[in-house]
Amino acid sequence: MSKYSYILLLLVLSFSSCQTMEQISIDYMLPAEVSFPAQLRKVAVVNNVSATPDNLLKPDENKSKEENEVSRAVAYFNGDPKVTAESLARTIADQNYFDEVIICDSALRTNDITPRESTLSPSEVKELAEGLGADLLIALENLQIKATKAISYIPQWNCYYGTVDAKVYPTIKVYLPNRKSPMVTINNNDSIFWEEYGSTEVNVRGYLPTDKQMLSEASEFAGSLPVKYLLPYWKTSYRYIFVNGSVDMRDGAVYAKEKEWDRAFVLWKRAYENSKSDKKKMRAAFNIALYYEMNDELEEAGKWAVQAQTWAQKVDKVNLEDTLIDVSKIPNYYLATLYVNELKERTAGMAKLEGQMSRFNDDF
Repeated sequence: MSKYSYILLLLVLSFSSCQTMEQISIDYMLPAEVSFPAQLRKVAVVNNVSATPDNLLKPDENKSKEENEVSRAVAYFNGDPKVTAESLARTIADQNYFDEVIICDSALRTNDITPRESTLSPSEVKELAEGLGADLLIALENLQIKATKAISYIPQWNCYYGTVDAKVYPTIKVYLPNRKSPMVTINNNDSIFWEEYGSTEVNVRGYLPTDKQMLSEASEFAGSLPVKYLLPYWKTSYRYIFVNGSVDMRDGAVYAKEKEWDRAFVLWKRAYENSKSDKKKMRAAFNIALYYEMNDELEEAGKWAVQAQTWAQKVDKVNLEDTLIDVSKIPNYYLATLYVNELKERTAGMAKLEGQMSRFNDDF
């Protein structure tokens, strides 16, 4: 579901039938896509990108302009691999997952005549690992940046609006000594964005980052992207508490905001057991699921979330065989279903996460 559909859903929940909810944040760890044996404790980050020619940003005359757009320029850049390799090493080191992170940001392909993406040979990997005293190598292999600069006139505000949207495409390979091929290749992408307003087009151009600044910041940003594929990482998500329905529900929400979850649970459990209303049982079950999630009891949280989903199906009179369902007409069921799915995702990753964190004796 899109961000705006989710907001609409919450508005429906908040204002229909005098029903209100409150939002809280929750931080939890997710597993990386790659799992490293616990004995691998020293990692070296190396720059394996060819030397590249100077970059020039040139207008793309074939790209059509949007309404009120004054100018637009699109170009592909070769990023600054030295900056990206340093950013990658620093971001990995900040996670404190490995005992030691070594940076070798000198380009290994400085003698290349033309830019190319080249896999390190087994002999190169062995020589580098021994020379750097590393158990494994994480190599930056390629770095491309697509930059779009646009300036538009906004007649309603009588001003100019400028943006720079830089999409970065880093390629990372992980090498282990004595392996014939890379352990894994990571290709991911994301965007870094700048925007400025000004009374004239010239003002806006002056406020926006220069090509050199954009290239540097985008290259540094690129170094942070692969880390969540390599290492377990923390995620901040948002959860919702039903605060109305009974005195116990209201007081339980107050305790929850004060982080007194056990006291909140007692009240929500009593509200669930004493209620004769399907809607009140749904709300209480939803809050109880959150209690168990906050205590990292994901299996129990999932059971209560399914209970909330079942009650919500009755409340919203959901026909599961209907293929055309208006979300705004089943807000309780849809919210409960979203929560059930989020808990399933967390639960599915727990075994992998525990394996990845075993090097810390499960102290996480």
